[in-house]
Amino acid sequence: MKLTIIQTGDVPAPLRNQFGPYRRMFETMFDSTGQGFSYDMVAVSDGAPCPDPADLEGIVITGSAAGVYDDLPWLDPLRAFIRDAYGKRTPMLGVCFGHQIMADALGGDVRKSEKGWGLGRHTYAVTTRPGFMRAAPAALAVACSHQDQVIVPPEEAEVILTSDFTPNAGLSYRNGAALSFQPHPEFADDYTIALAEMRRGKAPDDVVETALASIAKPSDSGEVAGYIGQFFRGR
Repeated sequence: MKLTIIQTGDVPAPLRNQFGPYRRMFETMFDSTGQGFSYDMVAVSDGAPCPDPADLEGIVITGSAAGVYDDLPWLDPLRAFIRDAYGKRTPMLGVCFGHQIMADALGGDVRKSEKGWGLGRHTYAVTTRPGFMRAAPAALAVACSHQDQVIVPPEEAEVILTSDFTPNAGLSYRNGAALSFQPHPEFADDYTIALAEMRRGKAPDDVVETALASIAKPSDSGEVAGYIGQFFRGR
């Protein structure tokens, strides 16, 4: 199965030499599932046109420094692409900004949260278990880095992950072919730490220090990657 990575942003320039391009993180994550995926990439944030979802086997919409409320020329075409993919039931995953733009395009409300920065490893309660998550435990600990949040999910979405900080952290959609997560299962711990350190001066020092300390908590990113792999293979 080929996954088309819709790139909406990339690793920040100061970290790119060390950690590589963003697409490689997703490819490494998907390779770890053993599902034998192959990959293509469309850099919509660099001006590449969105493809026809009918021609795609699976879609992955990445994170970005952009917000859904920004005035950027590629956002409306991306919204139209998401709605088209949803209608055609092309399997689609959104992560962080991808999670937010999917919710925005499908009728939800996304804003910069008054709660501020979410950094480091957060723990999310599993509220619902779709078939591909049938074996999920009561909670999952996954890295995050965001200020924006899905405030109100689309009517088509069901919340599957939640926390006090991020109530709508995971969404499964009623067409059976769309899934999104606010946290980043593709992030390795060293990259999560480097991102948190980059937020010094933007996020409060105590939020950064808490984020750095949180990495001592065991990660469930591998389990989440497995669920995502099963989601795509089950389509």
